[in-house]
Amino acid sequence: MWIKKIGIDLGTANTLVFVPGKGIVSNEPSVVAVSMTENRVLAVGNEAKEMLGRTPDAITATRPLKDGVIADYRITEAMLKYFINKVSGRIRFVRPEVMISVPAGITSTERRAVVDAAIRAGAKAAYVVKEPILAAIGADIPIQNAQGNMIIDIGGGTSEVAVMSLGGIVSAHSARVGGDKFDQAIIDYIKRKHGLVVGDRTAEEIKIKIGSAIAQVKEEHMEIKGRDLGGGLPKIIKISSNEITEALQDELREVINAIKKVLQETPPELAADIIDKGMILSGGGALLRNLDQLISKTINVPCYVADDPLFCVVKGTGKILDNLDMYKKTIMMNK
Repeated sequence: MWIKKIGIDLGTANTLVFVPGKGIVSNEPSVVAVSMTENRVLAVGNEAKEMLGRTPDAITATRPLKDGVIADYRITEAMLKYFINKVSGRIRFVRPEVMISVPAGITSTERRAVVDAAIRAGAKAAYVVKEPILAAIGADIPIQNAQGNMIIDIGGGTSEVAVMSLGGIVSAHSARVGGDKFDQAIIDYIKRKHGLVVGDRTAEEIKIKIGSAIAQVKEEHMEIKGRDLGGGLPKIIKISSNEITEALQDELREVINAIKKVLQETPPELAADIIDKGMILSGGGALLRNLDQLISKTINVPCYVADDPLFCVVKGTGKILDNLDMYKKTIMMNK
């Protein structure tokens, strides 16, 4: 297969792959299953996620990325190899150029690790671009203009907040809070308040179905199953949407504080532009109901959810890959 360019949104929770001319060709969980006895990778993506919490001692299913950066280099390399092979084939005549998203607060060592992992996984050249820039480009924000634009990208491991102008980041902050921390907050709340132990999948389902950033007048309810903390037996309880709002307060406060910090560091002229144009929410966390309203109300600046917020970053890689030469000198880092 003659695929010369690949864009990868290497996320803590999910990895998405974009190929110019084809669009998004893969969207799978960032999970790898490893055999401890043979020290080899058994499964990646959807197949590996099915094994989470269900493996014998000899097999571990883990996420190689933590808080948006590589926690396990070897497993990340195996995961990148899987996705590159999936879209370009194991036998190929051309090694593709690969573009990968990284958090705004990444260190030079972490950046180098991502580039090295991609090249060892089969890339001819690897470029890393900061997530807020990719999210803004994917959300059709005109970042090349001499105007202030603000993006809030809430992923699985991090929340990236940035103000951009003339194609670059003017001020940014990367908070280690995202969808995973939201899920953990729900798990902790249910354990503390109801004495019920639930898993990550159940917490995510609760967040998606009845989660809300603002308390609602007309509450929604959901039945959940788990293990009773006292007796250790299976138990079913009913939980309300306002309880989930209460559970998420600390994590939402962290996101708000990250936004405030960036705005405090933004030059007045750009801050004025943001008041006029508003802030754009992207990433999976943007799908939490009423989060845009909570941010607007707390910051006193309009906030809007981008079209297809889940895919903004990976779409951004596609747009840059289509104009690689134009962007190479400005916003890309390959060292």
